Amino acid sequence: MKPLAPFDSNMTLLQKVMDLRSTKQSVIAANIANAETPGYARKVFEFEKELQQALTVNSGKLETTHSRHIPLTPYNISSVSGKVHEIKDTKGIGDENGVSVDMEMIDLSENQLLYETAAQLLKKKFALLKYIIAEGK
Repeated sequence: MKPLAPFDSNMTLLQKVMDLRSTKQSVIAANIANAETPGYARKVFEFEKELQQALTVNSGKLETTHSRHIPLTPYNISSVSGKVHEIKDTKGIGDENGVSVDMEMIDLSENQLLYETAAQLLKKKFALLKYIIAEGK
């Protein structure tokens, strides 16, 4: 049994987002480390669309039809893994390395902010759970 499942499906979602963002951080770091490597193909880790699809209720699936129905929780979150794509240098100039350190640093900063946001939200959820367990003390 998953330890967070009985409490809040959002906690499971935040945990998955943090895992995926961590993987993206590693891919970006590898790009930066290989910025001077001749022939290195820039890699991009994409998971956002796959995660959005896992959260969206598709046709043929259960859905709430009345405002008093129990709300549906996200499903299939654990199967989201993302994909790494290689982007070859198409300019044909120089050493055929398609890594722009400036762009990678922007991606790194954005990813870090989104990771920290998820971490803060998860921290708040745990604080609320702790408050409930302590019966409001």
